[in-house]
Amino acid sequence: MAWMTYISNWFEQDDWYEGLQRANMSQVRQVGLLAAGCQPWNKDVCAASGDRFAYCATLAIYVYQLDHRYNEFKLHAIMSEHKKTITAISWCPHNPDLFASGGADNLVIIWNVAEQKVVAKLDNTKGVPSSLSWCWNANNAVAFAPHRGPLFIWTISGPDTGVTVHKDAHSFLSDVCIFRWHTQKKGKIVFGHIDGSLSVFQPGNKSQKHILRPESLEGTDEEDPVTALEWDPLSTDYLLVANLHCGIRLVDSESLYCITTFSFPSAAASVQCLAWVPSAPGMFITGDSQVGILRIWNVSRTTPIDNFKLKKTGFHCLHVLNSPPRKKFFSLSPARNHYTSSTSEAVPPPTLTQNQAFSLPPGHVVCCFLDGGVGLYDMGARKWDFLRDLGHVETIFDCKFKPDDPNLLATASFDGTIKVWDINTLTAVYTSPGNEGVIYSLSWAPGNLNCIAGATSQNGAFVWDVKKGKMVQRFHEHGKNGIFCIAWSHKDSKRIATCSGDGFCIIQTVDGKVLHKYKHPAAVFGCDWSQNSKDMIATGCEDKNVRVYYLATSSDQPLKVFSGHTAKVFHVRWSPLREGTLCSGSDDGSVRIWDYTQDACINVLNGHTAPVRGLLWNTEMPYLLISGSWDYTMRVWDTRGGICLETVSDHGADVYGLACHPSRPFTVASCSRDSTVRLWSLTPLIMPLQINILADRSWEEIIGNTDYAIEQGAPPLLCGKVSRDIKQEVEKLTGNPRVKKLRWFSECLSPPGGSDNLWNLVAVIEGQDDSLLPQNYCKGVMHLKHLIKFRTWDKALSIAPGVSMKYWKKLMQRRADQLIQEDKDDVIPYCIAIGDVKKLVNFLMSRGQLKEALLVAQAACEGNMQTFQVSTPRGPSYSDESYREDFKELLHMVSKELADWYFQDGRAALAACCHLAVDNIELAMAYLIRGNELELAVCVGTVLGEPAAPQMHYALELLARKCMLIPTWNLAADLLMMIPDNELQLVKLCAFYPGCTEEINDLHEKVFDEKLLTHQCKLPTVEECMQLAEAARAEGNVFETIKYYLLSEEPEKALPFGIDFMKEHMGGSNWTLDTIYPVLDLLSYIRTEKLVMHTCTEARNELLILCGYIGALLAISRQYQSIVPALYEYTSQLLKRREVSVPLKIEHLSEELDAWRACTQSIHGSSEAAPRTPPSESQRLVYAALLKRLKEEPLRGSIGPDYVTGSNLPSHSDSHISCLTGLKIQGPVFFLEDGKSTISLNDALMWAKVNPFSPLGTGIRLNPF
Repeated sequence: MAWMTYISNWFEQDDWYEGLQRANMSQVRQVGLLAAGCQPWNKDVCAASGDRFAYCATLAIYVYQLDHRYNEFKLHAIMSEHKKTITAISWCPHNPDLFASGGADNLVIIWNVAEQKVVAKLDNTKGVPSSLSWCWNANNAVAFAPHRGPLFIWTISGPDTGVTVHKDAHSFLSDVCIFRWHTQKKGKIVFGHIDGSLSVFQPGNKSQKHILRPESLEGTDEEDPVTALEWDPLSTDYLLVANLHCGIRLVDSESLYCITTFSFPSAAASVQCLAWVPSAPGMFITGDSQVGILRIWNVSRTTPIDNFKLKKTGFHCLHVLNSPPRKKFFSLSPARNHYTSSTSEAVPPPTLTQNQAFSLPPGHVVCCFLDGGVGLYDMGARKWDFLRDLGHVETIFDCKFKPDDPNLLATASFDGTIKVWDINTLTAVYTSPGNEGVIYSLSWAPGNLNCIAGATSQNGAFVWDVKKGKMVQRFHEHGKNGIFCIAWSHKDSKRIATCSGDGFCIIQTVDGKVLHKYKHPAAVFGCDWSQNSKDMIATGCEDKNVRVYYLATSSDQPLKVFSGHTAKVFHVRWSPLREGTLCSGSDDGSVRIWDYTQDACINVLNGHTAPVRGLLWNTEMPYLLISGSWDYTMRVWDTRGGICLETVSDHGADVYGLACHPSRPFTVASCSRDSTVRLWSLTPLIMPLQINILADRSWEEIIGNTDYAIEQGAPPLLCGKVSRDIKQEVEKLTGNPRVKKLRWFSECLSPPGGSDNLWNLVAVIEGQDDSLLPQNYCKGVMHLKHLIKFRTWDKALSIAPGVSMKYWKKLMQRRADQLIQEDKDDVIPYCIAIGDVKKLVNFLMSRGQLKEALLVAQAACEGNMQTFQVSTPRGPSYSDESYREDFKELLHMVSKELADWYFQDGRAALAACCHLAVDNIELAMAYLIRGNELELAVCVGTVLGEPAAPQMHYALELLARKCMLIPTWNLAADLLMMIPDNELQLVKLCAFYPGCTEEINDLHEKVFDEKLLTHQCKLPTVEECMQLAEAARAEGNVFETIKYYLLSEEPEKALPFGIDFMKEHMGGSNWTLDTIYPVLDLLSYIRTEKLVMHTCTEARNELLILCGYIGALLAISRQYQSIVPALYEYTSQLLKRREVSVPLKIEHLSEELDAWRACTQSIHGSSEAAPRTPPSESQRLVYAALLKRLKEEPLRGSIGPDYVTGSNLPSHSDSHISCLTGLKIQGPVFFLEDGKSTISLNDALMWAKVNPFSPLGTGIRLNPF
């Protein structure tokens, strides 16, 4: 396996431990990504191949891939290597995994999508490759041309590797707009020029340069650029040409004749792009450049067959997918002729207009629009399969949360717009009107005023009323000078500050009255209002200084000037919690912390290697600061000692803006020159604090004052207004306030993504009246009765019954079957009219419309749909109650399917909502645990009580494992105290504790003291444990012997005893996991420093091998498909490289793995199209024997892979290779103990649940929880 090349060196070493780090995961987790829109600057910036399509933002290529299970396209990869604007991409016609890109950085790059890496790079293209295409006449060559030409051919591999110039395609009289190779005629190529002409070259023929200009241009010097150019796939000579003003022509490149000129309905229409439809000969489509109208044409007609207005903004480019997405499944009869049947006179074909007589092709079009929107349109069904509307297409300079709504984030961009996003759905809800030029900065009006102030590079500043959708004020005091920062006062809503390249910071009222003009010696880049004094403002200046002004005086001189930076100062930020403290970021790469009261710099934060831009203080932790830089990174700082806690490297370019909302203080938004917005969760940084809340510890361990919190070494405490408000509200409550306390803190600490909805559902289950819930409750996944509005679907009821009701129903059924075959929405009223719930649900699920399917099933369950039961007669004895049970089963099936859809997308909270919506508490809890939302699971489980208890106890065990570190050991004990039968868990905790004898005895006493009222005795001392172990050994009690040895001064004595017991059992043929696993699990809690001793080498190796093999069996039992092969390989490598004596053979492991693969490939096949070989008889027998050994999982719902939040978010620039698979890791990364090897966090979680020891074979425990 590929992963062995990464870690095989560890398997060679038996004894080593010193110098290893603890395995760890990132303290800052990406939980959301707002992808950039498609750039409108260049022509060939979208492409497709098979079940993938790609488009170019300015600096990165976004690749979407079809998820066959759910029949939807998902962001698969972000390819980012170009440092300047990408000019073109082209998919390889010979290999669907390869595509090429060119950029203004004079680079041509070949990418492998499957492996998500660069496979070849040409770094000197002799000019910007403005047009680019794979050569259709050569497997391994890419052609590219600068605007002036010539055409270069880069042969990537083989004997002729290198760049050559096309022998004819050079010395053009007009710039090249676009070129196209002929797909069938080898070597034939056409160029479109700025002047509207074409140039055609083909081997053996005379070159044809600058021919076939539109007739209206002949004899003039006017230019009419060629905007689109495509060879007819059914002809060697015909060619579709679009000119910006003269429209579309079909021309013959051989006879140099214009065959057809196509006419538009309006003279104002102009074409930006066109494409042939491969599935419909003679048919092509165009996109208008003014308005987003998609027109469908046939070469036999000069006017469009049909026109669809898809968007208000014009098309930029489009591309037809060769193979339309396959449907997920069909449970219906084979297709028949659409409109003929034995009863066709009763169900006539629909009336067709002349235009519609040309049947619309079943094609899917990738559409890119001038506003950055990207979508996949199904022409046959006339609907969007996928639409990402309103993406920014350029650098995003600033982002800010709405003061009164933590779910709304505004962004300001180089593309001239401000957009407001709902961060739960990651969709744009508002966009500013018009184009303001470059927008550098934005600031929300305080409170609920619903206005945003924006600052531009040349057009002054403005105030946009978001709800009214219009500009309500403009400021021009800075003239045409760029305004780099705008700040609306938090404490006085009438005042706005702007600072500019003209050297002024101007304070003015909202209605435009200038209050102060503060002159600086150079450009002013940043300003920030103090959060404690309404009259104090700080500025950052090009002269390297920070200034503080006091508005209550008439002086125009600063109160303070802070010097120390060695380059210009950009942004400044006052601390929200420490009065008089502010920070500044500079082009010198440092962040400085200033104390206004001391007139001094109290700390310098060094680490960035380029200018610092974004700055953000945390609103609850007074020492926590985040910075963003041109070095593409974000850094999280503990300003008490100037320590960098985490460096985040996943933006693909400069990081400009940072924001968080006080009511969700550990969710941070960042924006960048890579045109994306990222959402990050910082909650891993405050893990002990979360556990204190769960364990119901005192307020003093949760909330503190700023002065204490900023002392070096103080534990994390919440010091902000939101946490104090929660405390105040909790203390007002009577009775048991814990439920509210858990909910409020959970909503404060959790990132967006469904936790609000989850708590609303919990409230319903606990008996709260729906009317008391917030209005937005109905927007999410919920008890769905609120959404059932089927009475509007009355179309079916207007159809005449005909001969009889029975005959009518049969005809309706037959028509419904036909419509399902045609994949038409019209089937819905037919199915509702005849009450065929199952057919309708299956149809909707087959299209991936899971939410709609859930609505139908819920309606049937609640009696809101009339059901006739004609399709599956069960006989007279089949009662209404039986049908209701059928519908209930259907509802649970659909809710699980929808939950799985959310879950595999990394949204565990919403998956849990789906199960809670049908009162399935057990599965809801299981999905939270599998999403590693352990704290949320414990909070919800505590509130829900007994039905959630088994899953909650498991979550508490995993959380306790997370806390088995100094200094959080006591927290682990507190968590385990919350489990009723906790003696064994507490034994494991004490066994693993790495302290001295006195400390261990203290722990023994603590965990079995008066808190544990159910136990009458305390845990013995380590000395007594040795005696008890020997006594148990004499009695032949294996489990007690191991337990007390582990708790004694010599825990290593448990190793040979326990291992011999397991080897003896495994030597027989009928052993099962029930016998082996409890002993192995207990033994694995031996203290690490004892396990890695030289004297334990053989026992350690045998323990690791047994844990690896049993882990593989457990992984099979839990369906952890991704790690089963790695666990078998890990065990085999240890067997091969370490001297051991265990009843396992490498050949046997190989047989088992092959048998597992063969017998499960039909369920877990990696590719839908891959041919499958049925398992042999011997493989069936091996697999059957393996299954007999497996234990039944005690917790329903714990079966299936883990998916944490952000699992499907592709890495951008911070990429890592998994040492288990050798592939690039998608989503969060987990670092192993050598500090270099990485695996995905999902794989780390699954591995740790079945095998506690690291994949490196070191004997160190994994702790990814």
